[in-house]
Amino acid sequence: MKKYSLIILLLISAACAEHRPAGPPVLRESSPESAGFSTARLARLDSAMARWTRDGWMNGAVAFVARNGKIVYHKAAGYNNLKTKEPLQRDGIFRIASQTKAITSVAIMILYEEGKLLLEDPVAKFIPTFANAVVLDKFNAKDTTYTTVPAVRQITLRDLLTHTSGIGYAQIGSPEANAIYAKSHITAGLDVHGDTLVAAMTRLGKLPLMQQPGKSFLYGLNIDVLGAIVEIVSGLSLDEFFQQRIFAPLGMKDTYFNIPEEKASRLVNFFMPDSTGQLAVPKSALGGDPQFPLRKKTYFSGGGGLSSTITDYAIFLQMLLNGGQYNGVRILSRNAVRMMTMNQIGDLMLDQNKFGLGFGLVTEESSRMAPPQAGTYSWGGAFSTVYWVDPKEEMVVSFYRQMWGPHGADIDQTFKVLVYQALND
Repeated sequence: MKKYSLIILLLISAACAEHRPAGPPVLRESSPESAGFSTARLARLDSAMARWTRDGWMNGAVAFVARNGKIVYHKAAGYNNLKTKEPLQRDGIFRIASQTKAITSVAIMILYEEGKLLLEDPVAKFIPTFANAVVLDKFNAKDTTYTTVPAVRQITLRDLLTHTSGIGYAQIGSPEANAIYAKSHITAGLDVHGDTLVAAMTRLGKLPLMQQPGKSFLYGLNIDVLGAIVEIVSGLSLDEFFQQRIFAPLGMKDTYFNIPEEKASRLVNFFMPDSTGQLAVPKSALGGDPQFPLRKKTYFSGGGGLSSTITDYAIFLQMLLNGGQYNGVRILSRNAVRMMTMNQIGDLMLDQNKFGLGFGLVTEESSRMAPPQAGTYSWGGAFSTVYWVDPKEEMVVSFYRQMWGPHGADIDQTFKVLVYQALND
């Protein structure tokens, strides 16, 4: 009798185990049909990428689509070297530029959840030069002199996360910001040597804001300031903090400020149209050497300094979609992710979209114009990498190129259409 009772108990336990809710998804290659995609319709992506390469719109690209943790599309197309026809590889390491911002924003939220800072803290609490802020009033383009007025209030960490602080961008910002920042050796941060992030952001604090805090969305060096605050609060370099608190726990093995020598050959070439309109490898980009990921540095730009593979960054995005955890490791609470991916700029607008704490957000209005659903969060990088997470469809999608060219917007928008048209459920 005891024997039969034990067998029944084991059968019940097995049945319960089969119906126990699965944990948050971990990325794995799967058939498109298993995730509600059509293999035949996904093949339209193959045709489009081949066409864009053949027509000279791009040298090549890597595309990644996952749903419910199931990788349904991960392919490379085109060439890493147009002369030798060396093919682009799926594991190529890309300059992800402003995709660094989301990782720095997560770093700030880690410290927030450890009770080491609050989002309403004034920036001056960590970098005193930001106290008594002033705002640019009049600017003389001939000699770059200017006048200022007092800021209506101090800027906060929340202002930095939402790009509403009034801080502009160096090198790629307005003519006024470019000129004022250049005199204090403030750059966009991609190829900086002989300087540190904290030192540069301390100098930035002495310079005028371009707008009054909270007045509007102004894309700028905000996340670089947050990177400096991560270094100050944690006592680690931003490189060390990322590696110890985010990359190593998540298993992101190919994401770096300084790509190690043994992986240098995997850095993807960067292209721009030459004087004849043909794609070529340039000698400079954004005021620096395109090979900056290989040049050892101690200036770790929280706004744009990282390089990564499409797979590594997909792990980071899946962690967010999972509510802050991945493969048994929790980076953030689900409430922190909720805060990051909801509107944080009120009635201010970013085109027809909104902005959270580190991400652009698709609104109901903008979802009428393109397939991603309202609530989708996204961003990209200056070297033509883009990503988005669609929580309603439980999708993580990325499309990586390394170039500047005249057809970038057309390619990105068509890519979105081709991903969503392949859904088959």
